[in-house]
Amino acid sequence: MEKNHEIDNSIYELYGDRWYTAYDDPIALLRAENKVKFPWILNKLRTDCDHQGKILDVGCGGGFLSNELARQGYKVTGVDLSLESLKVAEAHDETKSVKYEVADAYKLPFADESFDALTAMDFLEHVEDPEKVIKEFSRVLKPNGLFFFHTFNRNPLAHLVVIKLLEWFVKNTPKNMHVIRLFIKPSELETYCNNSQMKVLSMVGLRPKFSTIDWEMIKTGVISKDMEFTLTKGTLLSYMGVARKA
Repeated sequence: MEKNHEIDNSIYELYGDRWYTAYDDPIALLRAENKVKFPWILNKLRTDCDHQGKILDVGCGGGFLSNELARQGYKVTGVDLSLESLKVAEAHDETKSVKYEVADAYKLPFADESFDALTAMDFLEHVEDPEKVIKEFSRVLKPNGLFFFHTFNRNPLAHLVVIKLLEWFVKNTPKNMHVIRLFIKPSELETYCNNSQMKVLSMVGLRPKFSTIDWEMIKTGVISKDMEFTLTKGTLLSYMGVARKA
């Protein structure tokens, strides 16, 4: 179960513009996932958050979500430990309005109750103490603020699909891009939120559309430009959700 393996977060310093161009790498899966994550998040924001609200995107990487939210008129701040990723994110910000800065999720450089919403997509499985991070998220959220998350469930099937199958079938998958011990069960994440004065409102699963996975992709290790993801009720592999601060 890779109990002693350490997560390798340094890989994100090396992507450069491959954040937006590579298909022979798992980063292409993040781009495909964002096409499903973003509309789901946007719908929740439009229902429950001021259109001009301030949003913090933690672990923003190459800015997939931050830049989409900015295009919708939100005031977005994107933070990450990877300076090189932030440079790419800023270069792809068509609005030139997103504030990108290096920051540690354990100690965010913002005052209490600074943001109307906070997003952490594919981030919590990259930290050693997710409960501590979530408490810090709650600190910078305003009362009634929304916390959006996407992460991976911890079980043998997720270990096989999310870690091993990627290593076997997707070219240029880095070793220890993910480690199973850092995956989080939905019940654990809900407890972390409860302990941080946040209540989970909903969770949905996320999985590939099997019809968009072809033999050529499996044979070559290059992800098809047509590959898509879809929402599902099951949270066995990966899941997305939203919590509200009390």
